[in-house]
Amino acid sequence: MSVRKLKPITPGQRFRVVNGFDAITTDKPEKSLLVPNKRSGGRNSQGKMTMRYIGGGHKKRYRIIDFKRNKHGIPATVASIEYDPNRTAFIALLNYQDGEKRYIIAQNGLQVGQNVVSGEGAAPEIGNTMPLGQIPLGTIISCIELHPGQGAVIARSAGAFAQLMARDGKYATVKLPSGESRMILVTCAATIGVVSNSDHQLLVSGKAGRSRWLGRRPRTRPVVMNPVDHPMGGGEGKSSGGHPRSRNGIPAKGFRTCSKTKASNKYIIERRKK
Repeated sequence: MSVRKLKPITPGQRFRVVNGFDAITTDKPEKSLLVPNKRSGGRNSQGKMTMRYIGGGHKKRYRIIDFKRNKHGIPATVASIEYDPNRTAFIALLNYQDGEKRYIIAQNGLQVGQNVVSGEGAAPEIGNTMPLGQIPLGTIISCIELHPGQGAVIARSAGAFAQLMARDGKYATVKLPSGESRMILVTCAATIGVVSNSDHQLLVSGKAGRSRWLGRRPRTRPVVMNPVDHPMGGGEGKSSGGHPRSRNGIPAKGFRTCSKTKASNKYIIERRKK
């Protein structure tokens, strides 16, 4: 993993920091795992804008990712590590022994030609997926299920990881990327290792146009709006503002919005750091 700082030969390149893409081995995706991906532009089925600041962007095709890793006991060989425009992490193409091909989220250190396997009895090695009940305590994990068979929903973005802290009965205690410690059923699966492309947070786009290529339109700051548009709008000169809050008036900093009676609260041992 590496990043490159470009020479300032144009204004857009002056501060730009790009990914070195050292881990990428091919720029041709597997055609059988591509599906069309239609853009909404922030509009709903009636054509009305329901999400602001979305629109435009480069055309993309979706890569079908195997988050469930449910081909248990069948070894697969890593054929390539690829860029995925739909997520921050890199993806790996697996060739299973029975001939099937699948994409998975790539972990740091996953190499072309390496064998990976999922299911009970797998070795706790990078790229292997196994139940939390069989992973050694203290292991760094990612792509974690919250319900057995659901598929990975936690720690899937670039550089994300969690740590298996303890086991007690049918629950395992996992320290999540946010700092929260939570109980998860030991029958839920997780993948060994840290998610790839951990240098993603160091990238600098360099110019506004690069955000437009990603489908992000310019965002208006609330303090420059009128009172009719936002609670923080209005005022003479630079005297507008007030306490940070959302368009609906909900305070933005330090105000807890999670329900105190939420059913999953009992599984949270330690809250995330503020």
